[in-house]
Amino acid sequence: MRKHGIEEVVARMSDGTSVGFAPGLEGLVATRTRLSLVDGEAGRLIIAGFPVEELAGRASFEETLYLLWNDALPDEDQLAGLKGDLAGRRALPQVTMKVLVEAVTERVPTMDALRMAAGTLGSRDGDDCGDALQVVAAIPTIVATYWRLSRDDEPIEPDRELSHAANYLYMLSGEVPSTERVRALETYLNAASDHGMNASTFAARVIISTRSDIVSAVVGAIGALKGPLHGGANADVMRLLIEIGPEATPERVDEAIRTRLAR
Repeated sequence: MRKHGIEEVVARMSDGTSVGFAPGLEGLVATRTRLSLVDGEAGRLIIAGFPVEELAGRASFEETLYLLWNDALPDEDQLAGLKGDLAGRRALPQVTMKVLVEAVTERVPTMDALRMAAGTLGSRDGDDCGDALQVVAAIPTIVATYWRLSRDDEPIEPDRELSHAANYLYMLSGEVPSTERVRALETYLNAASDHGMNASTFAARVIISTRSDIVSAVVGAIGALKGPLHGGANADVMRLLIEIGPEATPERVDEAIRTRLAR
């Protein structure tokens, strides 16, 4: 009995057609999307038809969310409806709070705590729309709550009257944030709202393609995002920013980045 090599078995399974190995799916088209276009060579990021530099600093987070979900910017009534839906889902279920309290006791890393707590969200009736709204609304509450618990501070209840970004900042400090701080966070959230077929997006698509639920897909995406070759790289960026310092000149920034790249 002759043992076949993996390449030979794959070729036989494909009925004679040539199948090549593409590390990381390089050069392969895995899906189509209308959500965004990432063109690194040209330095372009298009989110739902809008260049990121036009959208990020102008739209509220809720407007960008509505755009991604509905392929159009909302009118006044639609925006108010989305804001109300999110505000009504910010409070954490009791089971989610229990998970966060236990996670703090065990000194669980933040991303692991987020993954664990996010898995407790969602309905039991298969309402994907409601579950998506709850995930978006509750994750800032999870993060702010875990941060405060880890500092031995009492969690702050969400404020229904504040916007998504403003409420997150409020839950961190207990103070209503300035317009400038809210705008800065909204600009960041908008710019990061969709980045094409990155690792966490791909993981979520694979999970949801099995007809699993939204919450499971998001939990899988968080697991992918945690990796140091994906979202975990942000920790290194933060360390670099701390190294550069808040009063750095452009020359100092350039020197620090070039030094890091040279290493």
